Amino acid sequence: MGDGRRNADLTPRELSRWAKPDARGEAILEQAMQRLGLSARAFHRVQRVARTIADLDGRDRLAAADIAEAISYRALDRESKRGGP
Repeated sequence: MGDGRRNADLTPRELSRWAKPDARGEAILEQAMQRLGLSARAFHRVQRVARTIADLDGRDRLAAADIAEAISYRALDRESKRGGP
């Protein structure tokens, strides 16, 4: 992110600026919202996780892979709450 702030402290407006995915990532995120029925809150949580993944890789811009990885964590979290594997 570059300004030393944690993404957990970002407002939704700031998150939109710092966690904007590339075009492929945007398409993946839109598909996930439709298929998984993500709420606005879940959408922002996926963005925050993806932003963290990009930060750990030292990148300023989110890639489609970051979005896909964050969504996969979301799916795993849902399964664990339902008692799945």
